[in-house]
Amino acid sequence: MSTYPSHRFAIAPMMDWTDRHCRFLHRQLTQQALLYTEMVVADGIIHGDRGRLLGYDQIEHPVALQLGGSEPVKLAEAVRIAADFGYDEINLNVGCPSDRVQSGAFGACLMRDPDLVARCVEVMKAASDVAVTVKCRIGVDEQDPETALPGFVRTVADAGVDALWVHARKAWLEGLSPKENRDIPPLDYDIVYRLKQDYPNLFIGINGGIATLIQALEHLNQVDGVMLGRAAYHNASLLAGVDRQIYGMDVAEVEWGDVSAAMMAHAEAHLASGGRLIHVTRHMIGLFQGIRGARRFRQILSTEAVRPGAGPEVIADAFAAIDLSDLTVAA
Repeated sequence: MSTYPSHRFAIAPMMDWTDRHCRFLHRQLTQQALLYTEMVVADGIIHGDRGRLLGYDQIEHPVALQLGGSEPVKLAEAVRIAADFGYDEINLNVGCPSDRVQSGAFGACLMRDPDLVARCVEVMKAASDVAVTVKCRIGVDEQDPETALPGFVRTVADAGVDALWVHARKAWLEGLSPKENRDIPPLDYDIVYRLKQDYPNLFIGINGGIATLIQALEHLNQVDGVMLGRAAYHNASLLAGVDRQIYGMDVAEVEWGDVSAAMMAHAEAHLASGGRLIHVTRHMIGLFQGIRGARRFRQILSTEAVRPGAGPEVIADAFAAIDLSDLTVAA
């Protein structure tokens, strides 16, 4: 049986989005969801500013690091370094279709080389005791997912991968942009469901096109975990229902005043370290979709936070625009 924790709900790693400020916000809304970093390239960890690339707030746990790379020796070294930072999971990116990833010969193109992915998983697991997982697509380009995906999973499962998170679309590396790859290839949830039936003892999580917690619960009848990406970012208020609806916890409703205060304190600390307010507030735009005052909330954050000398009071002003009596957590 898998010893991987029961991460029934995760927020996907998203480049330029799921930085430490985004994750701090999301943790104010859900204590249980597994949070992911943006993808960090193994070379960057080995040669770059490790504190900047790997640092995070302890409040973020459980938090996973997503690595990009395809050279086993470098990935093993990156895992050894990252393990000292205390991540709960280290994930190998085998799903990103961006040009930058392709030029580095990793990401979704690794779907074509399951043996290489297996070697990467083996050395990553040998480098530390941290859980090693893979996030993949159901196939790339002309691959037939009905044969490519089972073969890929069989190979990485034999290598000892602790969990698989599967984006239920193919990636077209030729002919579609990274943005188009998030929408145009059709979703095939059933193939992921069948994968779980074939591997009952391996944690299988599903990703792609999931917009609500109701949809997430439906998927959880078939697989072990559900991962939301853009929906969790652009409509972040839905995360306030995760602990109750997904994990069945008897928790109090989110106190939005507490969220405002926490984000103000976080912003103040970031400003004191030389950062800018917009680094924090840009992730908050997706709160309060459909709630009275949301337009003014977004306007304040979008215009006031970029002004020279803008401070945490901008966050207080934005929250003051929301009619909290009108707030219901969207399922």
